[in-house]
Amino acid sequence: MKLSLTRQKTYCQPHQSGLSKVAAAASTLSFINPDVQIEAHNYNITLVENFDHFLNRLEHGGLKDDNPVDLVLSCVDNFEARMTINKACNLLGQVWYESGVSEDAVSCHIQLMYPGRTPCFECLPPLIVASGLDEKTLKREGVCAASLPTTMALVSSLLVQNTLKYLLKFGEVSSYLGYGAAKDSFYRVELKANPDCADSWCNVRQIQWRNHLQQLNLPIDSPWNIEERLKAQQIKNEKLKEALSKSKHEENDFGIELESESSSFTESTCNIKHDLSNSNSEIVGVKTLYTVDNKKFDSNSQETSDSFISQTNDSLESLMAKMKNL
Repeated sequence: MKLSLTRQKTYCQPHQSGLSKVAAAASTLSFINPDVQIEAHNYNITLVENFDHFLNRLEHGGLKDDNPVDLVLSCVDNFEARMTINKACNLLGQVWYESGVSEDAVSCHIQLMYPGRTPCFECLPPLIVASGLDEKTLKREGVCAASLPTTMALVSSLLVQNTLKYLLKFGEVSSYLGYGAAKDSFYRVELKANPDCADSWCNVRQIQWRNHLQQLNLPIDSPWNIEERLKAQQIKNEKLKEALSKSKHEENDFGIELESESSSFTESTCNIKHDLSNSNSEIVGVKTLYTVDNKKFDSNSQETSDSFISQTNDSLESLMAKMKNL
């Protein structure tokens, strides 16, 4: 292990110099949280002699005895290791997350690999992989790619956040999420598996997924998490139905009742108006304070007209002067 690598400074201490990255990481993480069970294996997974053991730990290395792991997180720094993880997970039907940082260290991404449902790493391979070039021939001795601790911290946070959503089943898990630091841009896309993928086990998983969709009478181009979406929508509809069926005001201290706009309501309203117009009727809660002489406001009454209309001999100029003084 070399302390010059930026991505290793987060968990490697100077006294760990000379240890393997696996051993140093396991030691530091155990010190941070002793309750976490860490199983460390220090070998090259791309070698044939190590592939079977790597496959075995994915299939039987879960927390419960002889159970597969729940999710694989790929944090490797080369395409050869990614291809190995991809091949093993396609073979087992194991869900995994791939993550990576660009050569200039200013952009990063995470991608969910759900065998058969989403593209595997070989469905949409990088140019180096698609061209069949040896990645080692493109790197100069003693020269490594650019590395920024901020980008490393960001991609790891995005990876862990979506891991929590996937395992705890909340929110919406991103199948592909990218970030570009140059313009602070996030991009989230939905990708489809390649039916002509070079990985034979990927093709097998795609056929199994299409058959599963047909059994559920769902379109074969449905998103990878269509079942979770339908279940979430069903729960939402049930909660809405339950909320509508419940009374919004269970407590009614004042005895308020709502009546529909029916004929009985209209008749009762008319009766109240009739009772109010009848001075002899007694209504509980209503008391007459005074009566008004209707003749006083009768426009046809000569008395009313005389009391409100008066004649004057003032000139127009005199009336205008009075108006100005008001």
